[in-house]
Formats: sequence, structure tokens, C-alpha cells
Amino acid sequence: MATGVLQRVRGGLVWAKSGAHTTGQLTVWGRGFTTSSCRNREASWFKSLFVRKVDPRKDAHSNLLTKNEESNLYKIQFHNVKPECLDAYNKLCEEVLPSIHADKYYPCELVGTWNTWYGEQDQAVHLWRYRGGYPALTEVMNKLRQNKEFTAYRKERGKMLLSRRNQLLLEFSFWNEPVPREGPNIYELRSYQLRPGTMIEWGNYWARAIGYRQHNREAVGGFFSQIGNLYMVHHLWAYKDLQSREDTRNGAWQQEGWDEVVYYTVPLIQHMDSRIMIPTKASPLQ
Repeated sequence: MATGVLQRVRGGLVWAKSGAHTTGQLTVWGRGFTTSSCRNREASWFKSLFVRKVDPRKDAHSNLLTKNEESNLYKIQFHNVKPECLDAYNKLCEEVLPSIHADKYYPCELVGTWNTWYGEQDQAVHLWRYRGGYPALTEVMNKLRQNKEFTAYRKERGKMLLSRRNQLLLEFSFWNEPVPREGPNIYELRSYQLRPGTMIEWGNYWARAIGYRQHNREAVGGFFSQIGNLYMVHHLWAYKDLQSREDTRNGAWQQEGWDEVVYYTVPLIQHMDSRIMIPTKASPLQ
């Protein structure tokens, strides 16, 4: 087993084997390493002068980004349906979900319900709004447990599903609140998995960027996750058809400033996904 001692060199400690020859060699290596470290620190300091920074805050991200005065909480559900059961699943949802939406006994609203057209196939997506936040969500859950029709619906629904997942979301303060709209439309749900710690920076850029995407009323809603996959952002858009989507997205690049937003937000993304969705008959967003 090699023996040796820790020797202090300028900038740190190095391990030196016993013996006159090897010690000198390691000391030289240590100096080289120290010089490299100093250069890296200088480069990082110089680079930091040109990097845009978000002001430090002493509040939760959710309080800085959302509409606190309204306290709306959203739930998005992704149901992967057995291919042979999709029609029956849609019919079952059309019989039950609108009745919950219309009943004032439940403090929740069905924002939209869709089938994925392009993206993950045989998938249903439901978006609910709870006015009053977490207390409203808890109230709805407790009441639905006592609802025999809903219990039967869940039991029948379970026979048709391959898998399901959900997330609880808050809405960005600078986006429109989703409201019912007439169709026909197609909807795009663009989902972004951000790098941890970048949500405020994302919000700073998109608070400006949303102004570039309002001309054709395509912006429906923007949300970020609170429970489920964290640092997840969902943008919901509406278009008349796929060609309208293409024209609208290309038109954004003709506006001064849009390219800068894209340049600075793309590095914040770890993964992104796009779904083109068709609203079902029960959806308030048509």
C-alpha cells in the first residue's frame, strides 16, 4: 500500500507519495491544477456579468407566478384507454361528467375533455377547475365518495383503462383563464419538463412572450404543476385546424422579440411533448 502525506500547495492540498522524486512531480501537478482552477473561477466570474438573473425572492414560486386572489386549482387527468373501449369510454364520460359540472353542490367545473389525435393514442385528457383551491378539491372528493352514480362510473371506467395519472396545477397569472368557446377547434397541449430551479425564469420570459401569441385567440391557458411531476408546465392552445396552427406559429417568428424568448427559454427545458387533441361532445371547450 502506498504511503504518503498531504502537502499544501497554493490553492489546496495534494497527496504526495513518500520519496523525493515523486513528491516534486505531484507538487507540479498540484500547481497546474490550481492554476486551472483559478482560470475557471475567473472565467465564471466574467461570464456571470452577461447572464440574465432573476431577482432573489423570499416567497414560494406558486405565490409569485399565480393569481393569488382567485385561488383556482386545476386537475389534469390522463387516461390511457384500451383501444377497443374508447367509444364506450367516451359515451360513459358524456353521461356522468357534465352532470357533476352542472351541479352547484360540487365546487368544480369541467374545463375541457379531449381525445388525443396526434401523440399518445387512445388517450383521454380531462381538465377540471376547483374555485377555492385545496378546500374545494377536498370537498368535491368527499362528496363524490357518497355519490353512487359516480362510484358506479369509476367501477365501469376501471374496466376500460390501461393506466391513468393526474397532476394538480396552478395557472400562470399572465395567461387567460380558460373559458368555454365554440368550435370546431383542435387543441394542442404542449408540456414542458423544466430544469429544477428555473420556473421563475420561465415565468419572467413567458409573461412577455404571451403577448406575441394572442392575435388569433389561440392562447387558452397556461399552468404549472404543484403535485405530480414537478417543474412541469402545460400550455393549452386552440386552432381551427392543423394548417391554421402552422400559419399561426410561423407568424410568431415575424414579430420582433419572439426569437429572443425562444433563445432564452429552450435551455430551461429538459423534455417537451406535444399532443393534438379533439374535444369530445361533453367538453365546454369545443
